[in-house]
Amino acid sequence: MIQQRNVALCIVLSLFTCGIYGIYWFVVLTDDANSISGTVGVNTSGGMAFLLSLITCGIYSLYWLYKQGEKIDQAKMERNLPPSNSGILYLILGLFGFSIIAYALMQNELNKLI
Repeated sequence: MIQQRNVALCIVLSLFTCGIYGIYWFVVLTDDANSISGTVGVNTSGGMAFLLSLITCGIYSLYWLYKQGEKIDQAKMERNLPPSNSGILYLILGLFGFSIIAYALMQNELNKLI
């Protein structure tokens, strides 16, 4: 079951725990986006996405940011909402080291779709 998360609290917990909560948030964002877009079992799970990001020294996480945007846009279109090409925005944020902002934007969009 997908639950709404407080974006500000997730950011504070990520910073306060030196990124440990951020790992959990990464995994949950992946699984929630898969659930909301109807691609559970088809796309990479949260744990596997995190493992691939570790193995590739973060390169996979850039691909992941883009794909998360596509999944969220797909879920928006299924609900007759206009897509926003957020994958490109998330990728650009990740390239400049602002992944936590991309996570916050993703969580905000997921909260709206729930």
